[in-house]
Amino acid sequence: MKTNHQIGLIALFKRSRPINLITGPIIYSMVFPIMLLDACVSFYQWSCFPIYGIPKFSRKDFIIFDRQELKYLDWISKFHCTYCAYGVGVSAYVCEIIKATESYFCPIKHKNKNLTDSKRHWKALAFEQGPDFDFAKYLEEVRNEMSEEQLMSKEVKTK
Repeated sequence: MKTNHQIGLIALFKRSRPINLITGPIIYSMVFPIMLLDACVSFYQWSCFPIYGIPKFSRKDFIIFDRQELKYLDWISKFHCTYCAYGVGVSAYVCEIIKATESYFCPIKHKNKNLTDSKRHWKALAFEQGPDFDFAKYLEEVRNEMSEEQLMSKEVKTK
């Protein structure tokens, strides 16, 4: 039996949802705007924060590539994790820089809600897992729960 990191490309295509294969190029095309955002915000912070006296943030505190160490991920999942780690990391980095800028120029809370708090709490898996852990099965369960949650929220809105 092959372990996850030994699974071939054809087997990965066979076990993938068709919709994921179709939307994959759209998802990965976002790497260019994310890279541009990263570059622009980094330049902004580098050039303006010293003038304002705001301490700079380090990208490495936000963009963390550590999932390649996980034995239960196949190589394509590790590739996906690299993309997501970069995208989520850049988003957090940008958010922190914008929050610092807002605090410098306009430190006023919103009247009714905190817009920086996430409305949802996405399910996340502990980094370390046992040798028999089935990542594909876990991923399927998470996706099903997300679909069920979406259906429930639509039902509540229609009542």
